[in-house]
Amino acid sequence: MADIQGSYDELFAAVPTALAALLDEGDVGGSVAVFVDGEPVVDVWGGFADTERTIPWQRDTLVNVWSVTKTMTALCALVLADRGELDMDAPVARYWPEFAAAGKEGVLVRHVLSHTAGLPDWVWPVAELYDWPTATARLAAQPPQWEPGSAAGYHSLTQGFLVGEVVRRITGRTPGGFFADEIAGPLGADFHMGLPAGHDHRVAPAVPPPSHDEDYTASAAAGDAAGDASTAPDSTDRSTAPQATPAATALRVRDGNSAAWRRAQIPAASGFGNARSVALVQSVPACGGAVGGVRLLSRAGCERAWEEQFGGRDRRLNMPVSWGLGYGRFGGTYGWGGWGGSMVMIEPESRMTVAYVTNQMREPAADTRGMGMVMAAYDGLQGLRP
Repeated sequence: MADIQGSYDELFAAVPTALAALLDEGDVGGSVAVFVDGEPVVDVWGGFADTERTIPWQRDTLVNVWSVTKTMTALCALVLADRGELDMDAPVARYWPEFAAAGKEGVLVRHVLSHTAGLPDWVWPVAELYDWPTATARLAAQPPQWEPGSAAGYHSLTQGFLVGEVVRRITGRTPGGFFADEIAGPLGADFHMGLPAGHDHRVAPAVPPPSHDEDYTASAAAGDAAGDASTAPDSTDRSTAPQATPAATALRVRDGNSAAWRRAQIPAASGFGNARSVALVQSVPACGGAVGGVRLLSRAGCERAWEEQFGGRDRRLNMPVSWGLGYGRFGGTYGWGGWGGSMVMIEPESRMTVAYVTNQMREPAADTRGMGMVMAAYDGLQGLRP
């Protein structure tokens, strides 16, 4: 059995066992954390941080969690809403006047958080993702593909810029700066949007699925992805879209492994952390807004996040979804996963958060690793209940 480092409550022994099994099956490395009542009951890691398997995964190893980053950006917006600085029912243009162009006057803040704004596709060069003014100006000039709020289509790359620019207009800080100052800092969470060069040595680069190289891309329709040409609208999209839409830009693994990607703030997909930091941050909504004596949200603010904004078939994921404000809704649990396998799941009833991060990518359609960790955590949770 693979060597697993860290600590865990014996009731939750199924979690490190599940991680060891994945490593034994050939995964390169990863970490898992389970928090209950804001405290870690599992904090384990194992495997390697590099493809050559020469650098052991360490306690402080960081990995790009791809779209798990969306839950961090959503939390920034929820904090501002709780403070009364952001109105979820206000037009985005109230905070970002240039955004009203091209028929977007009716796009509300809640639309961008729930993937219903009609701006799902990044259709410009990858390099423009790394320049905040260019990226936000592109989206401000873009017309919506459908009546905002009437349909959902996963905004795999664009959501972070849309929410993030609202955060920047309100606070004067980049979303990564606001997150560092107001969320990660107070909690002591090792999670970053816009990774400083001094942390590069801790990063475990993404490893493409077996039989693929760093030119590998994935379709959002196959699970979660950061962008792919196959996410262009289908025939049902075109029937209601105001105009034909160019194919979305394909993002490769090598792009995500670049220094430019690490430095950039792409708040839908370029967050770097480990399972411990992801679980710690997302324990805030799981625990009614406060963790370790640090209150970031009111209970009402947490409940706002879970309110369904859209339920039905998502035009990009091509499957039924229920969207809250920045989180996917799955029965009584909430969270989201990232391209490559990372995942966070929140269970407010039990005040539990489960996070799994990995550098080993798998084909999305066949990747059940994150849910396997969640189910293993439930085994331990049963033991805690009277």
